Amino acid sequence: MDVKVLEKDERSMRVRVEDINFAMANALRRIMACEIPVMAIEHVDIVANGSGLVDEILAHRLGLVPLKWPDGKYNLPTECTCTGKGCGKCQAGFSLDKTGPIMVKASDFVPEDSDVVPLDPNVPVVELLENQSVKLTVLAQLGLGQEHAKWQSAIVGYEQRGKSFTFTIESTCGLSAQEIFEKALDILAARADEFAKAIKKELK
Repeated sequence: MDVKVLEKDERSMRVRVEDINFAMANALRRIMACEIPVMAIEHVDIVANGSGLVDEILAHRLGLVPLKWPDGKYNLPTECTCTGKGCGKCQAGFSLDKTGPIMVKASDFVPEDSDVVPLDPNVPVVELLENQSVKLTVLAQLGLGQEHAKWQSAIVGYEQRGKSFTFTIESTCGLSAQEIFEKALDILAARADEFAKAIKKELK
């Protein structure tokens, strides 16, 4: 197998992988898009909402605000010592309290952990007119894109010529395109190792 980076910046990457087949290419694509843990808002507690958006739409928009977080600091809820009940090792909180007239942006979130912040502070959340207000708290946690689109780590596609596959990776989360590619390779290698061990165990 030969890997060559064709283009790269913080958010996107084109990489050519030689001598693999469709099965491996599709496995890499799926892992990069849907199986890498990503931080996103999951729980929303709305205290007051005087905006033009109903609570459900507002909560949905909050969930789609991309976040960045320190790699390795938080656990997936299913793998946390709290067994998914929620704690500081698997959840990060934010608060929001604004009164119009104002365009509320992601930068208006007040984080409990200064290391977990919106990827783009200029993402618009909701417009508040005169005397309209929004007050809420949220909890963000790691999740997988196969569970919900808000946890999708990247948009990934590939072109194929013979046994050569050129992947185009566009990050949609707080990880760089290169980090997503490297994590996908690690996950694929770990699964191959687990599969080999299981086969050897059965053959004994």
